[in-house]
Amino acid sequence: MDFSFLCMDDIDHTHIAGCFGKAGVSHTYLDTLLNAFLNTALLSISSLILAIIVGVIIGTMRTLPRTSILNRILRVIARVWVEITRNIPLLVQIFLWYFVVPKIYPPAMNFPPMILIICALGFFTSARIAEQVRSGIEAIPTGQRYAAMGMGFTTYQTYRYVILPRAMRTILPPLISESMGIVKNSAVAFAVSIHELMQFQFQAIEEVSHVYENYMVVTVLYVIISLAIFIVMSIIERMVKIPGFQTEGR
Repeated sequence: MDFSFLCMDDIDHTHIAGCFGKAGVSHTYLDTLLNAFLNTALLSISSLILAIIVGVIIGTMRTLPRTSILNRILRVIARVWVEITRNIPLLVQIFLWYFVVPKIYPPAMNFPPMILIICALGFFTSARIAEQVRSGIEAIPTGQRYAAMGMGFTTYQTYRYVILPRAMRTILPPLISESMGIVKNSAVAFAVSIHELMQFQFQAIEEVSHVYENYMVVTVLYVIISLAIFIVMSIIERMVKIPGFQTEGR
């Protein structure tokens, strides 16, 4: 295995002492790799935050009681969102956000490409998280909802103080898996030339070969990001766990 190509200048392929280039003078493949790693981490984490926010909102809307016309409309909107978003392939959604949305909404042409891809990946994942939230809410005994109503809670207060805190604890294990999956899905961004790990891999293989070394380096970095997200989410799960409610050893 020869990883010396990481110390090469990515323009004239000369070896750079110390493997790091100087601003405005040289730029090595290691510099490019680190930039790709940071972009992948930023893309994954930003998309995950967006997916969780939108997913919780949509999942909650899908379980609203059918007590008013507004609630019924919100339930329909949420269902349409989930069915459309999760049934369109991610790659197609990437292309739609990157090529079509700026044509429909001209101000989007001034958005950084990374923002558009974060929206595509975040909204795609939000549909999956919404279904997890819906399942978590529906798993809660209806008696808790009726007890909150009997105490005079509004629908908002019932969800805010009773249903969602319990539901979010219930869905944390599958949410951790979804969080790690978004890192793998971020690799699709290379299709629109976003400078992330997969894009670096294809560029480096084309320019300097070293196929096996490139695959090994990129794989290790994907594992690092996934493990970091797994550790953080696992810590959050332990912090919010209700004693005696969730089983030990998971």
